[in-house]
Amino acid sequence: MANSRRVAVIGAGVAGLVTARELRREDHRVVIFEKSNQLGGQWVYNPLVETDPLSLDPNREIIHSSLYKSLRTNLPKEVMSFTDYSFVEKAENRKRVNFPGHKEVLKFLNEFAEDYGIIESIRFNSEVVRVEQVEFEGNRWVVRSKTDEFSSEELFDAVVICNGHHTIPRIANIPGINNWPGKQMHSHNYRVPEPFMNQIVVVIGDGPSGLDICQDIATVAKQVHLSARSSEAEVSKLGNSANIWNHSKIDHVDESGVVSFLDGSSIHADIILHCTGYKYDFPFLETNGIISVDHEDRAVGPLYKHVFPPKLSPCLSFVGIPYQTIVFLTHELQAKWIAQVLSGKVILPSEKMMLVDVADHNRHLEEDGIPKHHTHCLHPHELEYMDWIAAQVGMPPVGADLKEMYWSVYKCASVVGYDCCRDVWDIENFTQWSF
Repeated sequence: MANSRRVAVIGAGVAGLVTARELRREDHRVVIFEKSNQLGGQWVYNPLVETDPLSLDPNREIIHSSLYKSLRTNLPKEVMSFTDYSFVEKAENRKRVNFPGHKEVLKFLNEFAEDYGIIESIRFNSEVVRVEQVEFEGNRWVVRSKTDEFSSEELFDAVVICNGHHTIPRIANIPGINNWPGKQMHSHNYRVPEPFMNQIVVVIGDGPSGLDICQDIATVAKQVHLSARSSEAEVSKLGNSANIWNHSKIDHVDESGVVSFLDGSSIHADIILHCTGYKYDFPFLETNGIISVDHEDRAVGPLYKHVFPPKLSPCLSFVGIPYQTIVFLTHELQAKWIAQVLSGKVILPSEKMMLVDVADHNRHLEEDGIPKHHTHCLHPHELEYMDWIAAQVGMPPVGADLKEMYWSVYKCASVVGYDCCRDVWDIENFTQWSF
Protein backbone atom coordinates (compact mmCIF):
# COMPACT_ATOMS: atom_id res chain seq x y z
CA MET A 1 0.00 0.00 0.00
CA ALA A 2 1.32 3.45 -0.94
CA ASN A 3 2.54 5.75 1.80
CA SER A 4 0.81 9.09 2.30
CA ARG A 5 3.13 11.75 3.69
CA ARG A 6 2.79 15.35 4.74
CA VAL A 7 5.08 17.26 2.41
CA ALA A 8 6.26 20.87 2.40
CA VAL A 9 6.96 22.39 -1.00
CA ILE A 10 9.02 25.57 -0.94
CA GLY A 11 8.09 27.90 -3.79
CA ALA A 12 5.05 28.26 -6.06
CA GLY A 13 6.82 28.75 -9.36
CA VAL A 14 6.83 26.21 -12.18
CA ALA A 15 8.75 23.63 -10.13
CA GLY A 16 6.61 24.04 -7.03
CA LEU A 17 3.30 23.91 -8.87
CA VAL A 18 4.02 20.77 -10.87
CA THR A 19 5.61 19.14 -7.81
CA ALA A 20 2.47 19.81 -5.79
CA ARG A 21 0.32 18.29 -8.51
CA GLU A 22 2.38 15.11 -8.68
CA LEU A 23 2.51 14.78 -4.88
CA ARG A 24 -1.26 15.16 -4.67
CA ARG A 25 -1.71 12.56 -7.38
CA GLU A 26 0.12 10.15 -5.09
CA ASP A 27 -2.21 11.13 -2.21
CA HIS A 28 0.43 13.05 -0.29
CA ARG A 29 -0.75 15.98 1.82
CA VAL A 30 0.85 19.12 0.47
CA VAL A 31 1.55 22.60 1.83
CA ILE A 32 3.20 25.07 -0.56
CA PHE A 33 5.07 27.99 1.01
CA GLU A 34 5.22 31.04 -1.26
CA LYS A 35 6.80 34.22 0.06
CA SER A 36 5.11 36.52 -2.46
CA ASN A 37 1.41 37.25 -2.89
CA GLN A 38 1.01 35.32 -6.13
CA LEU A 39 2.14 32.16 -7.86
CA GLY A 40 4.46 31.97 -10.84
CA GLY A 41 7.92 32.51 -9.37
CA GLN A 42 10.27 33.90 -12.00
CA TRP A 43 7.39 34.38 -14.43
CA VAL A 44 5.92 37.21 -12.33
CA TYR A 45 7.09 40.53 -13.75
CA ASN A 46 8.04 43.06 -11.09
CA PRO A 47 8.96 46.54 -12.34
CA LEU A 48 10.77 47.21 -9.07
CA VAL A 49 14.52 46.64 -8.87
CA GLU A 50 16.88 46.34 -5.94
CA THR A 51 18.47 49.44 -4.42
CA ASP A 52 21.94 48.04 -5.12
CA PRO A 53 22.17 47.55 -8.92
CA LEU A 54 24.79 44.80 -8.44
CA SER A 55 22.76 43.14 -5.64
CA LEU A 56 25.80 42.93 -3.36
CA ASP A 57 24.48 44.86 -0.35
CA PRO A 58 23.50 42.24 2.25
CA ASN A 59 20.96 44.67 3.73
CA ARG A 60 19.09 45.32 0.49
CA GLU A 61 15.51 44.22 0.01
CA ILE A 62 15.75 41.23 -2.35
CA ILE A 63 13.50 41.24 -5.41
CA HIS A 64 12.85 37.64 -6.43
CA SER A 65 12.09 38.00 -10.13
CA SER A 66 14.69 38.78 -12.79
CA LEU A 67 12.21 39.25 -15.64
CA TYR A 68 12.68 42.17 -18.01
CA LYS A 69 9.63 43.69 -19.65
CA SER A 70 10.33 42.51 -23.21
CA LEU A 71 11.20 38.90 -22.29
CA ARG A 72 9.88 36.11 -24.48
CA THR A 73 10.60 32.42 -24.10
CA ASN A 74 13.53 30.92 -25.99
CA LEU A 75 11.57 27.71 -26.58
CA PRO A 76 8.31 27.46 -28.56
CA LYS A 77 5.18 26.83 -26.53
CA GLU A 78 5.00 23.25 -27.78
CA VAL A 79 8.14 22.68 -25.71
CA MET A 80 6.74 24.65 -22.75
CA SER A 81 3.93 22.17 -22.10
CA PHE A 82 3.58 19.47 -19.48
CA THR A 83 2.99 15.92 -20.69
CA ASP A 84 -0.77 16.14 -20.15
CA TYR A 85 -1.36 19.88 -20.07
CA SER A 86 -0.71 21.66 -23.35
CA PHE A 87 0.48 25.23 -23.61
CA VAL A 88 -0.70 25.28 -27.23
CA GLU A 89 -4.28 24.42 -26.31
CA LYS A 90 -4.29 26.94 -23.48
CA ALA A 91 -2.65 29.73 -25.48
CA GLU A 92 -4.77 32.85 -25.55
CA ASN A 93 -7.06 32.83 -28.60
CA ARG A 94 -4.81 30.09 -30.06
CA LYS A 95 -2.45 32.84 -31.23
CA ARG A 96 0.32 31.71 -33.56
CA VAL A 97 2.92 33.35 -31.34
CA ASN A 98 5.42 30.56 -31.17
CA PHE A 99 7.61 32.07 -28.46
CA PRO A 100 5.20 33.59 -25.93
CA GLY A 101 5.90 36.52 -23.65
CA HIS A 102 6.05 36.27 -19.89
CA LYS A 103 2.43 37.38 -19.43
CA GLU A 104 1.17 34.42 -21.44
CA VAL A 105 3.41 32.01 -19.53
CA LEU A 106 2.09 33.34 -16.21
CA LYS A 107 -1.48 32.99 -17.45
CA PHE A 108 -0.74 29.37 -18.38
CA LEU A 109 0.64 28.67 -14.90
CA ASN A 110 -2.39 30.26 -13.21
CA GLU A 111 -4.72 28.12 -15.32
CA PHE A 112 -2.69 25.03 -14.50
CA ALA A 113 -2.93 25.76 -10.77
CA GLU A 114 -6.66 26.42 -10.98
CA ASP A 115 -7.46 23.35 -13.07
CA TYR A 116 -5.65 21.03 -10.65
CA GLY A 117 -6.88 22.69 -7.47
CA ILE A 118 -3.36 23.60 -6.40
CA ILE A 119 -4.11 27.14 -5.23
CA GLU A 120 -5.89 25.83 -2.13
CA SER A 121 -2.58 24.31 -1.01
CA ILE A 122 -0.57 27.54 -1.31
CA ARG A 123 0.21 29.73 1.66
CA PHE A 124 0.93 33.10 0.11
CA ASN A 125 3.10 35.72 1.81
CA SER A 126 4.77 32.93 3.80
CA GLU A 127 8.56 33.04 3.77
CA VAL A 128 10.43 29.93 4.87
CA VAL A 129 13.26 30.91 7.21
CA ARG A 130 14.43 27.50 8.45
CA VAL A 131 14.33 23.88 7.30
CA GLU A 132 16.09 21.22 9.33
CA GLN A 133 15.73 17.59 10.31
CA VAL A 134 14.62 16.80 13.85
CA GLU A 135 15.98 13.46 15.03
CA PHE A 136 13.83 13.15 18.13
CA GLU A 137 10.72 13.50 15.97
CA GLY A 138 11.47 10.40 13.94
CA ASN A 139 13.75 12.23 11.51
CA ARG A 140 10.91 14.44 10.38
CA TRP A 141 11.56 17.96 9.13
CA VAL A 142 10.73 21.19 10.88
CA VAL A 143 9.77 24.11 8.67
CA ARG A 144 9.76 27.56 10.20
CA SER A 145 8.00 30.27 8.27
CA LYS A 146 6.91 33.84 8.81
CA THR A 147 4.32 36.25 7.49
CA ASP A 148 3.84 39.93 8.25
CA GLU A 149 1.65 38.97 11.21
CA PHE A 150 3.20 35.90 12.81
CA SER A 151 5.77 33.10 12.70
CA SER A 152 5.05 29.38 12.77
CA GLU A 153 6.87 26.07 13.14
CA GLU A 154 5.50 22.82 11.70
CA LEU A 155 6.61 19.24 11.23
CA PHE A 156 6.61 17.51 7.85
CA ASP A 157 7.51 14.03 6.70
CA ALA A 158 9.33 15.42 3.68
CA VAL A 159 10.44 18.70 2.09
CA VAL A 160 10.84 19.47 -1.61
CA ILE A 161 12.84 22.61 -2.37
CA CYS A 162 11.59 24.46 -5.46
CA ASN A 163 12.76 28.02 -4.82
CA GLY A 164 14.49 28.56 -8.17
CA HIS A 165 17.98 29.84 -8.90
CA HIS A 166 17.59 33.15 -10.75
CA THR A 167 17.61 35.64 -7.88
CA ILE A 168 21.12 35.93 -6.37
CA PRO A 169 23.48 37.29 -9.06
CA ARG A 170 26.98 36.21 -9.92
CA ILE A 171 29.28 39.13 -10.75
CA ALA A 172 32.22 38.96 -13.14
CA ASN A 173 35.65 39.44 -11.60
CA ILE A 174 37.27 42.14 -13.75
CA PRO A 175 40.84 43.36 -13.18
CA GLY A 176 40.82 47.05 -12.26
CA ILE A 177 37.08 47.25 -11.59
CA ASN A 178 37.51 48.87 -8.17
CA ASN A 179 39.00 51.95 -9.84
CA TRP A 180 36.66 52.05 -12.81
CA PRO A 181 34.50 55.24 -12.60
CA GLY A 182 31.50 54.07 -14.61
CA LYS A 183 28.25 52.49 -13.50
CA GLN A 184 27.65 48.77 -13.07
CA MET A 185 24.55 46.65 -12.75
CA HIS A 186 23.48 43.02 -13.03
CA SER A 187 20.76 41.88 -15.42
CA HIS A 188 18.73 40.85 -12.35
CA ASN A 189 17.95 44.57 -12.05
CA TYR A 190 17.32 45.19 -15.75
CA ARG A 191 13.72 45.88 -16.75
CA VAL A 192 13.50 48.36 -19.64
CA PRO A 193 16.04 49.98 -22.01
CA GLU A 194 15.20 53.66 -21.46
CA PRO A 195 17.84 54.28 -18.72
CA PHE A 196 20.51 53.42 -21.32
CA MET A 197 19.51 56.20 -23.71
CA ASN A 198 22.58 57.43 -25.67
CA GLN A 199 24.92 55.41 -23.43
CA ILE A 200 27.90 53.28 -24.42
CA VAL A 201 27.17 49.94 -22.78
CA VAL A 202 29.32 46.87 -22.25
CA VAL A 203 27.28 43.69 -21.71
CA ILE A 204 29.17 40.76 -20.17
CA GLY A 205 27.77 37.36 -21.11
CA ASP A 206 26.54 36.06 -24.46
CA GLY A 207 23.92 33.63 -23.20
CA PRO A 208 20.24 33.94 -24.18
CA SER A 209 19.53 36.74 -21.69
CA GLY A 210 22.68 38.65 -22.59
CA LEU A 211 21.83 38.52 -26.29
CA ASP A 212 18.22 39.48 -25.62
CA ILE A 213 19.15 42.43 -23.45
CA CYS A 214 21.74 43.61 -25.99
CA GLN A 215 19.04 43.79 -28.64
CA ASP A 216 16.69 45.55 -26.24
CA ILE A 217 19.23 48.15 -25.12
CA ALA A 218 20.44 48.77 -28.69
CA THR A 219 17.09 50.41 -29.52
CA VAL A 220 18.09 53.41 -27.40
CA ALA A 221 21.83 53.14 -26.62
CA LYS A 222 24.57 54.82 -28.60
CA GLN A 223 26.67 51.63 -28.71
CA VAL A 224 26.43 48.16 -27.20
CA HIS A 225 29.53 45.97 -26.85
CA LEU A 226 28.91 42.31 -26.03
CA SER A 227 31.74 40.56 -24.19
CA ALA A 228 31.78 36.78 -24.57
CA ARG A 229 33.31 34.32 -22.10
CA SER A 230 35.72 33.15 -24.80
CA SER A 231 39.17 34.68 -25.14
CA GLU A 232 39.23 33.64 -28.81
CA ALA A 233 36.35 35.82 -30.08
CA GLU A 234 37.21 38.58 -32.52
CA VAL A 235 35.69 42.03 -32.88
CA SER A 236 32.69 41.93 -35.21
CA LYS A 237 29.25 43.40 -35.71
CA LEU A 238 26.44 41.31 -34.24
CA GLY A 239 24.30 40.12 -37.15
CA ASN A 240 22.68 43.03 -38.95
CA SER A 241 22.77 45.30 -35.92
CA ALA A 242 24.01 48.82 -36.56
CA ASN A 243 25.29 49.47 -33.07
CA ILE A 244 26.12 46.10 -31.44
CA TRP A 245 29.64 44.66 -31.52
CA ASN A 246 30.91 41.26 -30.41
CA HIS A 247 34.09 41.14 -28.34
CA SER A 248 36.21 38.61 -26.51
CA LYS A 249 36.47 38.45 -22.74
CA ILE A 250 37.40 41.69 -20.93
CA ASP A 251 41.12 41.94 -20.18
CA HIS A 252 40.90 44.85 -17.75
CA VAL A 253 39.31 48.21 -17.04
CA ASP A 254 40.96 51.36 -15.69
CA GLU A 255 40.30 54.63 -13.88
CA SER A 256 39.90 56.54 -17.15
CA GLY A 257 36.69 54.64 -17.91
CA VAL A 258 38.24 52.49 -20.65
CA VAL A 259 37.27 48.83 -21.04
CA SER A 260 39.96 46.75 -22.76
CA PHE A 261 39.24 43.37 -24.33
CA LEU A 262 41.52 40.40 -24.96
CA ASP A 263 40.91 40.84 -28.70
CA GLY A 264 43.01 44.04 -28.52
CA SER A 265 40.13 46.49 -28.81
CA SER A 266 39.06 49.01 -26.19
CA ILE A 267 36.20 51.46 -25.68
CA HIS A 268 35.28 54.19 -23.22
CA ALA A 269 32.05 52.92 -21.65
CA ASP A 270 29.39 54.51 -19.47
CA ILE A 271 28.10 51.31 -17.91
CA ILE A 272 28.94 47.63 -17.56
CA LEU A 273 25.95 45.29 -17.43
CA HIS A 274 26.67 41.84 -15.98
CA CYS A 275 24.58 39.12 -17.65
CA THR A 276 26.63 36.55 -15.80
CA GLY A 277 24.09 34.22 -14.28
CA TYR A 278 23.03 33.41 -10.76
CA LYS A 279 24.01 31.46 -7.66
CA TYR A 280 22.14 28.60 -6.03
CA ASP A 281 20.96 29.84 -2.67
CA PHE A 282 19.10 28.08 0.13
CA PRO A 283 19.59 30.38 3.14
CA PHE A 284 16.88 28.58 5.10
CA LEU A 285 18.35 25.08 4.77
CA GLU A 286 20.36 23.58 7.65
CA THR A 287 21.83 20.12 7.09
CA ASN A 288 24.89 20.24 9.38
CA GLY A 289 27.21 20.23 6.40
CA ILE A 290 25.65 17.22 4.65
CA ILE A 291 24.72 19.39 1.67
CA SER A 292 27.20 21.99 0.47
CA VAL A 293 26.42 24.93 -1.78
CA ASP A 294 29.35 26.35 -3.74
CA HIS A 295 28.07 29.80 -4.64
CA GLU A 296 30.94 30.75 -6.92
CA ASP A 297 31.06 27.49 -8.86
CA ARG A 298 27.27 27.01 -8.88
CA ALA A 299 27.31 23.49 -7.48
CA VAL A 300 25.02 21.84 -4.95
CA GLY A 301 25.97 18.48 -3.60
CA PRO A 302 26.06 15.71 -3.25
CA LEU A 303 22.84 15.24 -5.23
CA TYR A 304 21.88 11.97 -6.89
CA LYS A 305 20.74 12.83 -10.42
CA HIS A 306 20.52 16.50 -9.31
CA VAL A 307 17.53 15.65 -7.10
CA PHE A 308 18.19 13.57 -3.97
CA PRO A 309 20.95 14.15 -1.36
CA PRO A 310 21.90 10.51 -0.68
CA LYS A 311 22.22 10.77 3.10
CA LEU A 312 18.92 12.64 3.49
CA SER A 313 16.85 10.94 0.81
CA PRO A 314 14.06 10.44 0.13
CA CYS A 315 12.64 12.99 2.55
CA LEU A 316 14.63 15.94 1.24
CA SER A 317 14.78 16.64 -2.47
CA PHE A 318 15.19 19.40 -5.02
CA VAL A 319 13.30 20.20 -8.22
CA GLY A 320 14.78 22.55 -10.80
CA ILE A 321 18.51 22.38 -10.10
CA PRO A 322 19.64 21.40 -13.64
CA TYR A 323 19.71 23.89 -16.50
CA GLN A 324 20.00 23.85 -20.29
CA THR A 325 17.13 21.44 -20.66
CA ILE A 326 13.43 21.37 -21.52
CA VAL A 327 12.57 23.09 -18.26
CA PHE A 328 8.87 22.41 -17.75
CA LEU A 329 9.14 18.76 -18.75
CA THR A 330 12.26 18.19 -16.66
CA HIS A 331 10.53 19.70 -13.62
CA GLU A 332 7.53 17.46 -14.19
CA LEU A 333 9.58 14.29 -14.49
CA GLN A 334 11.61 15.11 -11.39
CA ALA A 335 8.37 15.79 -9.51
CA LYS A 336 6.83 12.47 -10.59
CA TRP A 337 9.97 10.66 -9.47
CA ILE A 338 9.96 12.30 -6.05
CA ALA A 339 6.25 11.70 -5.53
CA GLN A 340 6.51 8.01 -6.39
CA VAL A 341 9.64 7.52 -4.29
CA LEU A 342 7.85 9.06 -1.30
CA SER A 343 4.82 6.83 -1.83
CA GLY A 344 7.02 3.73 -2.01
CA LYS A 345 6.24 2.88 -5.62
CA VAL A 346 9.81 3.56 -6.71
CA ILE A 347 12.84 2.57 -4.65
CA LEU A 348 16.08 4.55 -4.71
CA PRO A 349 19.49 2.84 -4.71
CA SER A 350 21.35 2.61 -1.41
CA GLU A 351 23.07 5.68 -0.03
CA LYS A 352 26.42 4.17 -0.98
CA MET A 353 25.38 3.51 -4.57
CA MET A 354 23.98 7.02 -4.96
CA LEU A 355 27.21 8.54 -3.67
CA VAL A 356 29.16 6.40 -6.14
CA ASP A 357 26.94 7.73 -8.95
CA VAL A 358 27.57 11.33 -7.86
CA ALA A 359 31.33 10.70 -7.72
CA ASP A 360 31.23 9.14 -11.20
CA HIS A 361 29.37 12.16 -12.56
CA ASN A 362 31.89 14.59 -11.10
CA ARG A 363 34.82 12.49 -12.33
CA HIS A 364 33.46 12.42 -15.88
CA LEU A 365 33.10 16.19 -15.84
CA GLU A 366 36.72 16.56 -14.77
CA GLU A 367 37.96 14.05 -17.34
CA ASP A 368 36.08 15.87 -20.08
CA GLY A 369 37.52 19.22 -19.04
CA ILE A 370 34.14 20.59 -17.99
CA PRO A 371 34.51 23.21 -15.24
CA LYS A 372 32.78 22.77 -11.90
CA HIS A 373 30.37 25.62 -12.55
CA HIS A 374 28.73 23.39 -15.18
CA THR A 375 28.03 20.62 -12.64
CA HIS A 376 24.28 20.92 -13.19
CA CYS A 377 24.35 21.74 -16.91
CA LEU A 378 22.57 18.91 -18.72
CA HIS A 379 23.41 19.86 -22.30
CA PRO A 380 24.09 17.96 -24.50
CA HIS A 381 22.65 15.04 -22.52
CA GLU A 382 19.40 16.63 -21.40
CA LEU A 383 17.14 14.28 -23.36
CA GLU A 384 19.00 11.23 -22.06
CA TYR A 385 18.48 12.56 -18.55
CA MET A 386 14.74 13.06 -19.09
CA ASP A 387 14.36 9.63 -20.66
CA TRP A 388 16.18 8.06 -17.69
CA ILE A 389 13.81 9.66 -15.15
CA ALA A 390 10.80 8.80 -17.32
CA ALA A 391 11.86 5.15 -17.18
CA GLN A 392 12.05 5.32 -13.37
CA VAL A 393 8.37 6.29 -13.15
CA GLY A 394 7.12 3.98 -15.89
CA MET A 395 6.67 6.61 -18.57
CA PRO A 396 7.75 6.37 -22.22
CA PRO A 397 10.73 8.38 -23.47
CA VAL A 398 10.29 11.96 -24.63
CA GLY A 399 8.43 11.92 -27.93
CA ALA A 400 10.45 11.96 -31.15
CA ASP A 401 8.63 15.04 -32.49
CA LEU A 402 9.34 17.02 -29.33
CA LYS A 403 12.98 15.97 -29.37
CA GLU A 404 13.32 17.02 -33.00
CA MET A 405 11.68 20.38 -32.35
CA TYR A 406 13.90 21.02 -29.33
CA TRP A 407 17.11 20.26 -31.21
CA SER A 408 15.88 22.27 -34.19
CA VAL A 409 15.41 25.34 -31.99
CA TYR A 410 18.85 24.79 -30.54
CA LYS A 411 20.42 24.62 -33.99
CA CYS A 412 18.47 27.62 -35.26
CA ALA A 413 19.57 29.70 -32.26
CA SER A 414 23.20 28.66 -32.67
CA VAL A 415 23.11 29.84 -36.30
CA VAL A 416 21.18 33.11 -36.06
CA GLY A 417 20.75 33.73 -32.30
CA TYR A 418 17.63 33.37 -30.21
CA ASP A 419 16.24 36.77 -31.10
CA CYS A 420 16.42 36.14 -34.85
CA CYS A 421 15.32 32.55 -34.34
CA ARG A 422 12.10 33.73 -32.73
CA ASP A 423 11.49 36.18 -35.55
CA VAL A 424 12.00 33.76 -38.43
CA TRP A 425 10.65 30.56 -36.88
CA ASP A 426 7.89 28.94 -38.91
CA ILE A 427 6.41 26.17 -36.82
CA GLU A 428 4.92 24.42 -39.83
CA ASN A 429 8.33 24.20 -41.45
CA PHE A 430 10.60 23.80 -38.45
CA THR A 431 12.23 20.76 -40.08
CA GLN A 432 14.27 23.15 -42.20
CA TRP A 433 16.42 23.49 -39.09
CA SER A 434 16.53 19.81 -38.19
CA PHE A 435 19.72 17.76 -38.13
